Amino acid sequence: MNTPHSSPVQIDKQGAITVITIMRPQRRNAVDGYTARALFDAFTAFDTDAHASVAILTGAEGHFCAGADLKQLSLGDEDRQWGAGSAHLDTGKGILGSLGPMGPTRMQLSKPVIAAIEGYAVAGGMELALWADLRVMAQDAVMGVFCRRFGVPLIDGGSVRLPRLIGQSRAMDLILTGRSIDAAEALQIGLANRIVPSGQALAAAITLAQQIAAFPQACMRGDRHSALSQWDWSQEEALHAEFQGGLAVIASGETLAGATAFAQGKGRHGDFAAKAP
Repeated sequence: MNTPHSSPVQIDKQGAITVITIMRPQRRNAVDGYTARALFDAFTAFDTDAHASVAILTGAEGHFCAGADLKQLSLGDEDRQWGAGSAHLDTGKGILGSLGPMGPTRMQLSKPVIAAIEGYAVAGGMELALWADLRVMAQDAVMGVFCRRFGVPLIDGGSVRLPRLIGQSRAMDLILTGRSIDAAEALQIGLANRIVPSGQALAAAITLAQQIAAFPQACMRGDRHSALSQWDWSQEEALHAEFQGGLAVIASGETLAGATAFAQGKGRHGDFAAKAP
């Protein structure tokens, strides 16, 4: 078991970017109960930090995350919590916002997260990657539902998010077979958003995060929220919610600031940055 003197999660703030790193390389960054709680707390702090715009989740020393720490789980893992109580799990209610087995996988953040993937992102580690908004994957990295081999179920959103990201048929292939998927295939089917040379996933994710952080944030977060929440609504309800969210952004003054910047010549050669008053 980890102790408070050996934190399994490192937090590095770089301006508006927060890099959260799983620090268990001896287990290929597999997550035990203590680490799950540390990840949950780290992302809670990020989401409430007024100075933070984008988070990056990565793993130390060449691997993203090999899933749940099955060795620790086999020993009882006294720190392991399963999130909502068993009654809630039976009905599917009370899950959102609770501590997931892998940590933050049931959280709905107000800001984007990028997964920077080197090495293995498998089983629960793949579920962490699916939870992120975007995935930057090294060319020799590997994903896969490897927990299929050991009778460990997808309970951190994998069976929900994977079909939504890449479609039912492709998701079912990965879920039923547990096969590995390389970066080239991940990009082809929409599982990866960017492919970069080995060892450069974090640097590329930071560059991408900086680009996102440079945009007017209220508008970006509002559009992101609409894209995520629309799954729960009918088309009419989703369109109404999108419109109401857009009106709130306009009322904030951010849209007027952007329009004024455009009228003054911004936007040429990618120079778009404008801040709301």
